[in-house]
Amino acid sequence: MTIGNARGDIDETRTMPGAIPAQRSAADAYRVSDEQLHRARLVVARNSSNSEDLRQLLDMLGLISTNPEQPPPVVR
Repeated sequence: MTIGNARGDIDETRTMPGAIPAQRSAADAYRVSDEQLHRARLVVARNSSNSEDLRQLLDMLGLISTNPEQPPPVVR
């Protein structure tokens, strides 16, 4: 694939109907999807130095819950 082909692919996606996401409401602005939560956890896991570092980072970012009965703070 060349740069020209990649740009063409991008331009085609931009002009496709439905390619633009729907407008988000104020309530949705703070909501995090399950996929976003999973991706965020993976990024933190890849960049942490050890398991304790990972646990602390996930906790600080609200990506894990201290109570297993409740969802993480970012999805509440």
